[in-house]
Amino acid sequence: MKITLKALIAAGLATVAAAAGVVYFGVINVGADDPHSAPVYALLSIARDRSIHVRSRDIQVPDLSQEALIREGAGNYNSMCVGCHLAPGLAGTELSNSLYPAPPNLSKLGVDGHPAAAFWIIKHGIKSTGMPAWGKSMADPYIWGMVAFLQQLPSLDAEQYKALITSSGGHQHGGGESVMHNHEGQHGTTQGQSGAGAANQRAEVRAHDDEKNTAHAHGPSAAPSAKEPADHADHKGREASDDAAPTPTVQPKSHTHTDGKEHTHAK
Repeated sequence: MKITLKALIAAGLATVAAAAGVVYFGVINVGADDPHSAPVYALLSIARDRSIHVRSRDIQVPDLSQEALIREGAGNYNSMCVGCHLAPGLAGTELSNSLYPAPPNLSKLGVDGHPAAAFWIIKHGIKSTGMPAWGKSMADPYIWGMVAFLQQLPSLDAEQYKALITSSGGHQHGGGESVMHNHEGQHGTTQGQSGAGAANQRAEVRAHDDEKNTAHAHGPSAAPSAKEPADHADHKGREASDDAAPTPTVQPKSHTHTDGKEHTHAK
């Protein structure tokens, strides 16, 4: 009995030591471009699905058919989610193609028949997947709006999606909104428009930088460099002298005494 117990303890310590060695020596590749092995991926997927099921099973789902709720969710989805989870007519983005695990294409999946689970995921996020916990900045009614929209999303084509987004209030959920880069139109039929927009933005930034650099180089306080010709430096000095405020002229103050003599005093 004692021998068996000692053997179990030794085996346990050896296992712990081996696991510590694997971690310490970086055996596990955490790069997103190196997928998990099939058994590890299956284990993580089961753990994820069971965790979501257990935590969402008692959530009460409200009426998700209200048009105002759907429109509200559409605006927020387009601003916050489309870069990863795509939209009708948008086959992929740099972000969706580069994440691992790959985010689901919700334009085809929607809520997959589980609106309570979708609500829980949006609110709490999922660790180590890139899925944020939007509940930190969004109250529950706005999250339900996104769930309501997702429930309708697979039935929309590109034009219907665009029309719904246009009729929405855009990115708004009661405060805390920030500027989002939604990657819309990076791929597919609107790629050219997106590329042109990005090129225009880059051109504007370069023009702005050139303007600032020019103003700095020709500012009134710019000093001549060591290699600058002396006559040019003298010319700038004369310009600075000409631009200086003129010295005010002192006007003399005169008065005449009773003896008829005029006296002048400096002011």
